[in-house]
Amino acid sequence: MIKSRKNFQYVGLLYISPWIIGLLLFQLYPFLSSFYYSFTNYNMISAPTWVGLDNYTKVFSGDPDFYQSLKVTAIYVLLAVPVKLAFALFIAMLLSAKLKGINFFRTVYYLPSILGGSVAISVLWRFLFMKEGVVNALLARLNIGPVDWLGSPDVALYTLGLLTVWQFGSSMVLFLAGIQQIPSELYEAGSIDGASKFRMFFKITVPLLTPIVLFNLVMQMVNAFQDFTGAFIITGGGPLKSTYLYALKLYEEAFTFFNMGYASALSWVLFIIIMAVTAMIFKSSGNWVHYEDGGK
Repeated sequence: MIKSRKNFQYVGLLYISPWIIGLLLFQLYPFLSSFYYSFTNYNMISAPTWVGLDNYTKVFSGDPDFYQSLKVTAIYVLLAVPVKLAFALFIAMLLSAKLKGINFFRTVYYLPSILGGSVAISVLWRFLFMKEGVVNALLARLNIGPVDWLGSPDVALYTLGLLTVWQFGSSMVLFLAGIQQIPSELYEAGSIDGASKFRMFFKITVPLLTPIVLFNLVMQMVNAFQDFTGAFIITGGGPLKSTYLYALKLYEEAFTFFNMGYASALSWVLFIIIMAVTAMIFKSSGNWVHYEDGGK
């Protein structure tokens, strides 16, 4: 019997071995390697040389582009994430209606999340919002514009933010699942008490969805801090570095200037920033996240 159990254990390990190998080779090893390289001068050609904390000193005292990229990324996160979640919740409320063919519309609204992060969509977005693009052509029919969506430092970051907001599908699906789990008796009781739909939304729907809001907020915040494709393909960080996101700065240091050690230091600074922001969100969640069992 004991031998049989051991055989089952070996078979189980055999089945999950591809995942374990992938975790060790493609996640854990690069993770630990980047920490070591962050203390070295490494250009991927010659052997790394130990420089101690020089890379981190340069990050905070000798690189003005670091603060510019951090500022742009902070604005981008604060702009895109709340709007994305609000829009996802709005669409989820619309798609929670029990109508014929509603599953088709749910699928259509989810598609941007599958396609939105691709290079092709970024190229399409650039053509849509270029000065002679489709968006300005439509605005011209309303006697508006043209707007320099990608060439103006005051507008370009908002244009990139729209691309992120457009990819609301994953958050929408979670909100939709949460809405469908809310007992209908609560709405019936609110209706009997004379509460309007607007009041029931803020007094019933939103409080019961706060655990999902917390999850979506953390996940979308992490993704926004690491956004790269749009800034790289659409604007290249311009104009005047108004869309110079942190991930683009990291990419340039690593693969344009081959400062792999410095890029590793930048990546660890980003990791610490994301961890700190996540910790603050979880710390504050006790004041606004509500669970059905009353727990925090």
